[in-house]
Parts: sequence; structure tokens; C-alpha cells
Amino acid sequence: MSDDDVPATDDRDPARVIEQSVAYALRLAETWTNWDGTLRQVQDRIYTPHKAIRRLSDHLVDHLAELEARLAGQSPLPDHWHASAITTSADLAPFTREDLDEARSRLTRLAQIWSVRLRSLDDERLDRVEGDAWTLRQLAFHLGSTYYADAVGDLGTDHPPPLNH
Repeated sequence: MSDDDVPATDDRDPARVIEQSVAYALRLAETWTNWDGTLRQVQDRIYTPHKAIRRLSDHLVDHLAELEARLAGQSPLPDHWHASAITTSADLAPFTREDLDEARSRLTRLAQIWSVRLRSLDDERLDRVEGDAWTLRQLAFHLGSTYYADAVGDLGTDHPPPLNH
């Protein structure tokens, strides 16, 4: 892992960083029911509303499993996600109001699990260096990224689609 890959941290509550990231994604997702089926390209990847929700959810689950394994003194499972390298048939489906409701339920619960867990840890544990793994604080700040939500962007009627990043 290079120093360029290490997530920057600051004095914000790491649980709040994740809560804010999820809230931001859900605010954007409220506009995704306007999606017209046009694929959103960011560099060499394709994004859709469903893919953004899938990736955000999978990202939270993946690192939650890592966090829990590390806290239990076990090695995290190896990463075998296809991540955003693939676009599934389900990713191409229209994004409906019901999909938004399901995404809201899923993501707010994941954010709550993260918040409860992170707030149960003291600063020493959050900042403990374990080999070449990110600290748990760095892991939380990494999850604060809004990349997947930004890949789809604001699809409200007053906002044009984003250009390639």
C-alpha cells in the first residue's frame, strides 16, 4: 500500500463521516427516479443508479466484515468482489421510488451499524496500526467517499448530466 492510497483523516467523528456520506448519497438518489437509462461513464467504468447503490452497500459490508474480523483478532477474508468492474443486468433496471425506499432502508441501517460500532471504540483502538492495514479511523474515512453517488450525480430536472470525470 503506497502512502498515496492511505485515506486522509481529520478531527471529525469517524462515525459521522460515514453517516454524512450515506445521507449525501441518499439525497442524490432521490433524483435517480428521473434516470432515463443513459449510462454514466467515469473513466473506464460505467455507472447507473442501481450500480451506485450496490457498490456503496457492498463497500460498507466489505469493510464492516474487515472491521469485525480485526476486532475479533481474525484475518479479514480476501477481497474477491468484482466491484465496479462489472455492470450486472440488475444494474441496468429502471430506478423506481420503491428502489429508493429499499436503498434508504439498507444504507441507513448499514450506517447505523457502523456508527454504533465505531462509537464503541476509543481513540487508541481507532488509531492502532496493525501491520500494513489502514487504521480503523482511516477505514471509516475511506468509507466517507462519495465517489459512487457522484458517479451518477444529481439527476434532478435542473441539473445536466455530468461529463466524464
